[in-house]
Amino acid sequence: MKLGGTTPILRIFDEAKAREFYVDFLGFAIDWEHRFEAGAPLYMQVSKDQCVLHLSEHYGDGVPGAALRIETNDVDAFQAELMAKRYKYARPGVEDMPWGTRDMSIKDPFGNRLTFTQRN
Repeated sequence: MKLGGTTPILRIFDEAKAREFYVDFLGFAIDWEHRFEAGAPLYMQVSKDQCVLHLSEHYGDGVPGAALRIETNDVDAFQAELMAKRYKYARPGVEDMPWGTRDMSIKDPFGNRLTFTQRN
């Protein structure tokens, strides 16, 4: 028996803000989008390298305030890339954690916390 990877589902409330944050700021690509019909809530998959997230406007698909950790091999380079974008809603910093990682936490516009982490 073998377990596979996980795909978190994060609740979003505004499609434009989600695209601005996840695509324009963090650099994720939109893999696909789904709506049951025009005007229905959006459900989409975004990815960057091997990190895959599902973003959902559907009631019941997650709650605001979720927290997830995303491993990276160079958190400092990612932080520099983000700072160069001058996103007006976030200026993330990198912190050495007592458990031996370097972490950069960013809240999305919906209260979800993404922590990008690198093992020392």
